[in-house]
Amino acid sequence: MSLQHIQSTGNKDTRSGFGDGIAEAARKNPNIVALTADLAGSLKLNQFMKEFPERFIQCGIAEANMMGIAAGLTIGGKIPYTTTFANFSTGRVYDQIRQSIAYSEKNVKICASHAGLTLGEDGATHQILEDIGLMKMLPGMTVIVPADYNQTKAATMAIADHQGPVYLRFGRPVWPIFTKTEDFVIGKAHILSEGNDVTLFACGHMVWQAVEAGKILEAKGISVGVINIHTIKPLDTEAVITALKRTKCAVTCEEHNVLGGLGDSIAQVAAKNIPVPIEMVGVNDSFGESGKPIELLKKYGLNPEHIVAAAEKAIGRKI
Repeated sequence: MSLQHIQSTGNKDTRSGFGDGIAEAARKNPNIVALTADLAGSLKLNQFMKEFPERFIQCGIAEANMMGIAAGLTIGGKIPYTTTFANFSTGRVYDQIRQSIAYSEKNVKICASHAGLTLGEDGATHQILEDIGLMKMLPGMTVIVPADYNQTKAATMAIADHQGPVYLRFGRPVWPIFTKTEDFVIGKAHILSEGNDVTLFACGHMVWQAVEAGKILEAKGISVGVINIHTIKPLDTEAVITALKRTKCAVTCEEHNVLGGLGDSIAQVAAKNIPVPIEMVGVNDSFGESGKPIELLKKYGLNPEHIVAAAEKAIGRKI
């Protein structure tokens, strides 16, 4: 299955997918409530606020309180979606999430925008690169990192029917749209292509980067599998093992620190089931900096050319 058939059908930010998704989900489910920490516009909640003003709670710049309020709302049967930047959704409120939501098994949907390097000009303090690791380590927490507008919208709607806490991570920049709504099922990997020489596992904005890298590799005569791991936890281990058995090596691609993210999850599966060479494309134990999103991805080695180099290295390491 070649990657040449995968083309962008347009460009739109994933946070708009969230905004459209929560509004549509709320039309179907009267228990959905949206909370924000003074970032309704950034999280694209305008349509929700217009249609459901009585189901919108402005918490102000008080993220810890927002998490506590959300946990309390679940007791009355509500399905609260908390909204703020990824840095404030996790690092600032980790104690509240751990104690009041995860440990207490509350049905809260933690929706985090502006994640990773592609936050861009806001700089290192806002570009959290540790959040996937923080959240996947919490028992019972589902962690979802969709690839584009369509998948973010689908995920936003799907988590309303999922019982239990969820961390939904998406971003700020306009990005290529290339998936279909039906490509998203919680916990089920989205297989874009099946190759024989190397598998590229990716999540979030890096899925498109992996597709672009895969096309370059195909032009060199290398057979490439690209798998969109939109659900980091629970991980689709069956899909991972199947791909690793076929290609005998892999590259992981994530807009996150290589410590604790997607790469670690894939490596654990490999170590336990089919040890193979794995290269990891991500941020190497550092903070980000201010800059344009594409330029930052290039500087930190998260562009297609670096993925190609990592794939060739992984192939070269095969026994």
